[in-house]
Amino acid sequence: MNSPSALSHRAILLCVGGALAVFAALPSSSSASERRYVYSYEAQSYVPGSFEIENWVTWQDRDGGDRFDFRHEIEWGVSERLQLGFYLVDWRHTQGGETEYHDTAIEAIYNLTNPNTDWIGSSIYGEVKFADEFLELESKIILQKNWGPVSLVYNATLEAEWEEENLEERKGELEQTVGLSYMVSPKFSVGTEMLTAVEFEDWEESGDHALYLGPNSSIRTERHWFTAAALWELTDTEEADFQLRAIWGIHF
Repeated sequence: MNSPSALSHRAILLCVGGALAVFAALPSSSSASERRYVYSYEAQSYVPGSFEIENWVTWQDRDGGDRFDFRHEIEWGVSERLQLGFYLVDWRHTQGGETEYHDTAIEAIYNLTNPNTDWIGSSIYGEVKFADEFLELESKIILQKNWGPVSLVYNATLEAEWEEENLEERKGELEQTVGLSYMVSPKFSVGTEMLTAVEFEDWEESGDHALYLGPNSSIRTERHWFTAAALWELTDTEEADFQLRAIWGIHF
């Protein structure tokens, strides 16, 4: 007999597969803000005055039980090079039934070079997350190169976090991601993503080095897009053994 955990995992994967099938049946789109990846950002230009809503969910299979993290972002194209993002509520739900608010966030992405016309595309990224007794600063370098239907992207991310009373507890994290994607058609892309991360407690001692790898896929329609990736841990750490992230974007 299957365990409740195994059944819930299967149900989640079926839901993601069903969502991809539904999006595949809708008219296609070619907006520049659509994402081929969920763990990597892309070095792309933006449509001035455009708005988009992104709904994120990340499911992590941890030793202590499943955890679901949710983000809801409003993106605004300020210019062809600059985009601002506002995460009104980031929250999470655990297998034990606890649901809690985690933070609110603001991000900015500035495009430097184009991945199609320049020898390499590049952007810089900054994000501030804040809540009661919590503050996190995140910076990111984004590199990308496109060769026709093929896209290769690399992100290097440095995070600094303070929490607890008077923000006395602090730590850092260095994260790197690589993504490779092939556009099968204007509507559909497939690829793979890799994630590696290491924490630095109190900015002194480094923790275990976690490495993840897995497939991704992306569906684009006239006003919507849906991208998902499933990553398995290749190392033996206390981090999640498996994680699945899906993002649903809506253009306005």
